[in-house]
Amino acid sequence: MLNDQRPKLTERRRQLKQSAAYRALRTTAKVMDKYGLDPLMGLLPGGIGDMLSALLALPAIYMAAVGVRSLPLTLAVVFNILRDVALGLIPFWIGDAIDFFNRSYLQNLRLIVGFVEEDEGITGEVNRKAAWLGAGILLLCAAIALLAMLAARAAEWVAGLF
Repeated sequence: MLNDQRPKLTERRRQLKQSAAYRALRTTAKVMDKYGLDPLMGLLPGGIGDMLSALLALPAIYMAAVGVRSLPLTLAVVFNILRDVALGLIPFWIGDAIDFFNRSYLQNLRLIVGFVEEDEGITGEVNRKAAWLGAGILLLCAAIALLAMLAARAAEWVAGLF
């Protein structure tokens, strides 16, 4: 029975690697993290760049949820995206500087490739951390809301100076 499952797994991996979402994920990770577009987008005012950056992470969510079909992997990917957004929202360009070193796209690519390649180290780590990732997502959502409110107040304060 084990021999019957191997060809199916190999075919599934081949299909995932050839999918448009997988190619988009690899390209986006390269452009956003290796070439540094993610922190540059964060320089756009009002958190617009951070939100656009999060939208460009949709192929990673799609691959985790639909392609690989793993809830723990999806939680890990969403956590990385939200952490990237929260860091980018830290005011006075501090978040943008931190974002330069936070390579969330490459982290998500590594996790997804690990699941597609059945890397036991990656799959085991993500599966063990699933509950913590869910709690972390809730905390990050609260932090993003707080940072967005602080950014809006800071913008009002700066606008009041003129």
